[in-house]
Amino acid sequence: MYGFEAMTFNIHGGYLEAIVRGHRAGLLTASDYNNLCQCETLDDIKMHLSATEYGPYLQNEPSPLHTSTLVEKCTLKLVDEYKHMMCQATEPLSTFLEYITYGHMIDNVVLIVTGTLHERDVQELLEKCHPLGMFDSIATLAVAQNMRELYRLVLVDTPLAPYFSECITSEDLDDMNIEIMRNTLYKAYLEDFYKFCQKIGGATAEIMSDLLSFEADRRAINITINSIGTELTRDDRRKLYSNFGLLYPYGHEELAVCEDIDQVRGCMEKYPPYQPIFARLSYGESQMLDKAFYEEEVKRLCLAFEQQFHYAVFFAYMRLREQEIRNLMWISECVAQNQKSRVHDSVVFIF
Repeated sequence: MYGFEAMTFNIHGGYLEAIVRGHRAGLLTASDYNNLCQCETLDDIKMHLSATEYGPYLQNEPSPLHTSTLVEKCTLKLVDEYKHMMCQATEPLSTFLEYITYGHMIDNVVLIVTGTLHERDVQELLEKCHPLGMFDSIATLAVAQNMRELYRLVLVDTPLAPYFSECITSEDLDDMNIEIMRNTLYKAYLEDFYKFCQKIGGATAEIMSDLLSFEADRRAINITINSIGTELTRDDRRKLYSNFGLLYPYGHEELAVCEDIDQVRGCMEKYPPYQPIFARLSYGESQMLDKAFYEEEVKRLCLAFEQQFHYAVFFAYMRLREQEIRNLMWISECVAQNQKSRVHDSVVFIF
């Protein structure tokens, strides 16, 4: 029941909500980013981060520092915070927190399968996997030759098993099939997460439906743009769109028949939330679209903290911290490669 969460929420969720709001206060601010953008070396970045919550994770790292090490340690902080919250959580929050990691699981599965297809070393691939998306049998993914084997040998015992029902085929895995598999899994995952949030109800359902709808719409737009000029048919494209969101169903019908980026823009101009995003892009270009979507997502995630007594703050915090790590990786790469003129190109300010 919406409006009565305040009576019972704090019995099980009060401590963790306080913890996550405390973590949110530790996110880097605009002044932090401005200082980081002035750094000349990775050691300067490390020195600045030593005054933030990342300090304990970086203090024992020897010079010279590498970008991969910096990102790995910052991700470790996120993983530690997630594990602490997971240990303290009770139902339905524990299931909600598990749902947050399924996206990383899908990405890890695709990374391993794609890497194996291109004959990369499995151990090297495992090191690149996101720690929140690891599961026991992930290393054995390398033996699968097609989707059916992938499911039967490995994924049947993981939380992703129900999502595979739509994409089990006997076709050999190639780059095109793997990308279709990724998007089919994501579609099933987002729809499942959306239904779970609706079942919880209240403010959680209200805020999460907005955040997940935005994610579903963004994926629909990206699928459309990335499939322009490929052999993916209109019907196949439509099957990869999630069955909810602001664009569902009429926007999906229009996106399915788009032949270039300008037609996508024309379709999106009918939807006020997405109109400003496309208005900032020049005609025919899509390179800055990702940044524009990230900025819109960050705005929505920050708004999730304006209400109390709901679980969306956990989802919002994890996403904001992941965006922060992306920002740090971009700044570090620009500094390491002496490309400081481009340092502001992909940094998304959070607060």
